[in-house]
Amino acid sequence: MKVFLDTNVIASATATRGLCSDLFRTVIEFHDLVVSEHLIGEVRRILGDKFRAPPDLIEDLVWLLQQDTVKANALPLAALPLSDPADIAIVSSALNGGADILITGDKEIVELKQVGHLRIVTPRQFWDMERGHWDRDAPCGAPLPHH
Repeated sequence: MKVFLDTNVIASATATRGLCSDLFRTVIEFHDLVVSEHLIGEVRRILGDKFRAPPDLIEDLVWLLQQDTVKANALPLAALPLSDPADIAIVSSALNGGADILITGDKEIVELKQVGHLRIVTPRQFWDMERGHWDRDAPCGAPLPHH
């Protein structure tokens, strides 16, 4: 499956331990990661400005994101009802790269649920799908029953 990870999912996976780091490893190992120059630029900015990550760590991550990944372009931009132009570029990158799933924690993007062939899910929803606990009839964001 072709998977596009939003900037903050990648930044969280890099800067912290937990769901996003596990999810990042799973996508790298078992799926085709779709990336764009726009995404890589945002990752550099967020890791440097927000997380104060060391430059060597950022460059190592950028190198990793450029290895064995599907390259996409943010252009042409899709006509989407999103307030942040950077979010439009992220969703457009996922669409233009042929991603099947976009994983994001951005509430405004998640509310789209689906754009064309692109399914939009939260990190938790994707993790539950991977583990076989996905309730396809539950609305996006609904808590899943414990098995």
